[in-house]
Amino acid sequence: MADMETALKELMQIDGAIGVALVDYNSGMALGVLGGSKDLDLTIAAAGNTDVVRAKMRTIEMLNLKDGIEDILITLANQYHLIRPVTGRSGKGLFLYLALLRSRANLALARHQLSRVEDDMEI
Repeated sequence: MADMETALKELMQIDGAIGVALVDYNSGMALGVLGGSKDLDLTIAAAGNTDVVRAKMRTIEMLNLKDGIEDILITLANQYHLIRPVTGRSGKGLFLYLALLRSRANLALARHQLSRVEDDMEI
């Protein structure tokens, strides 16, 4: 089991990673961030992506789907943004946010690594 800091460091090792955050989607607050840049403020991204997660959860509920979000992919011209809710009991109400440079990232591998880290993470 990896703690939050170890998990964030591991995610930053993914090829093309430019920033990662662990976010509380009830408050929109980033509990931990690593990376980022002047062009990618992870605190702002955390708050904005909270709205994305909430909207999708509401939609799933309104459609009465008996399913949960595995991950959400936002594709930009130069970046991939991955959002993955934490499914363990200790991570309820949290999600991992990972931003990748599209030119350097292998999306399938990044999704696999994000899933593995989320599974191993202990909050």
